Amino acid sequence: MKLGAINYSELTDAQRLAVKYFVVAMALFLAQMLFGVLSAIQFVLPDFLFGVLDFNVNRMVHINAMVVWMLYGFTGSIFWLIEDESGVPLVGQKIANITFWVLTAAVAVVVVVFLFVQSGPGEQMTLWLINEGREYIEAPRWADIGIVLCMLAIFYNVCGTFLKGKWSGISGVLVLDLVALAGLYLAGMFYTTNLPMDQYWWWWVIHLWVEATWEVLVGCIMAWGLIATLGANRRIVTTWLYIEVALMFGSGILGLGHHYFWIGTPEYWLGVGGFFSALEPVPLVAMVVHAIYDAGRHSFRSNNHPALAWLIAHAFGNFLGAGVWGFMQTLPQINLYTHGTQWASSHGHLAFFGAYVTIIVAFIYLAVQKLRGDVWMSSRLPYNGFLWKGSLLLTHVGMIGMTIALLIAGYEQAFVERAQGGSTWAAYFAGQTQPWFIQAMWWRLVFGVLMTVGVVMLLWDFLSIGAGETRTKLDVRRDTAPAIEEDSGVGATETQSA
Repeated sequence: MKLGAINYSELTDAQRLAVKYFVVAMALFLAQMLFGVLSAIQFVLPDFLFGVLDFNVNRMVHINAMVVWMLYGFTGSIFWLIEDESGVPLVGQKIANITFWVLTAAVAVVVVVFLFVQSGPGEQMTLWLINEGREYIEAPRWADIGIVLCMLAIFYNVCGTFLKGKWSGISGVLVLDLVALAGLYLAGMFYTTNLPMDQYWWWWVIHLWVEATWEVLVGCIMAWGLIATLGANRRIVTTWLYIEVALMFGSGILGLGHHYFWIGTPEYWLGVGGFFSALEPVPLVAMVVHAIYDAGRHSFRSNNHPALAWLIAHAFGNFLGAGVWGFMQTLPQINLYTHGTQWASSHGHLAFFGAYVTIIVAFIYLAVQKLRGDVWMSSRLPYNGFLWKGSLLLTHVGMIGMTIALLIAGYEQAFVERAQGGSTWAAYFAGQTQPWFIQAMWWRLVFGVLMTVGVVMLLWDFLSIGAGETRTKLDVRRDTAPAIEEDSGVGATETQSA
């Protein structure tokens, strides 16, 4: 195989399937950004595209595209690592391919319906075919059922492959987590006439589905990614993964309680939830710090600088977005004033980006390297790695800018709407007209556009990085010497700096 040229023939069946998932994920990522920018424009200019693409539709597509593309990214990452981790070919390859095309067709149909059927009656037919009308999980009932069936099919592929091959700590956690991934989604597929009870189960999907199953899934992907990029010690990452699982299913379930107080459950949930919701990201940060420290004791050789940079960004983005920003607003004394304001949006943006976007991007860089024939992607890349470094910078500056802007808007809301106005409707509308709130929404738009430019650069880099490269990737295994073959054009000094 020629180095630097895209060649699918060197990929396994599961890896070729993973590439399909990654391609759709990035298309949906770009769509999420574009609809997010449209929503941000309409927030400050309400007449923009009014009656053509209304704000509620753009916001709905923006959020749902985010959820779906992340599911695609996670699924692609699972299929990318599964054969390497199990040591055997993927079980149920045909089923896996059918699942991909069925899921992709369903997503396309749902998005088209969202865009073309923007208003109408709320009845049983619309619930099943158009929109369920429940915030964040608006997909019609047939699509809900389809998502669960697709997740069960993927579970069959993953579990069957590991049963046929070898098991590890990573694979065991992954298989169990996929059961929860399909199971918890069922909590959002029924209604009760008791509103607090209905909201109780709704939160199990909106928060626990994300905080428990997604975070554990990310832990599995992170563990394998550190092994692949740094040659990290498997015992280290597996130990921290077990701690992650223990904290996730302990603190994750209890941490959900900071929402319960507001839907009519006992008051103690506010304090319990506020404390425990900050503990979940800690093991992931510890896993990365420990792996990097251990790698530093062995010359710190990385075979994929962009992937490693995004893995590190994930660890600390998860800690700041999900941990610090989450804990900052879920303390009971603060949450009394901030719940339901732009503080929550500030936390949500940074948490989803830091916890999930970064890890998927890292895995796609690993896939691109393999697609290009395992080319060199360490130090001294062409143009000094301008594209991957620029996209890393712009996406993070854009996200941090949006996070701070939304935090300022949320602070203004908490002060005017809650502290001064006493949470009345009049105070709510008064808060939307304050200078700080309006200025913050404009800055949110500016930084959103900046981040979108960074995403475009990222997609450009995926298509171009490694093209024409003639050097083979650095070997990070502990039992190999750090020297590179003379014809690679890389000297000993460069090897050490890699």
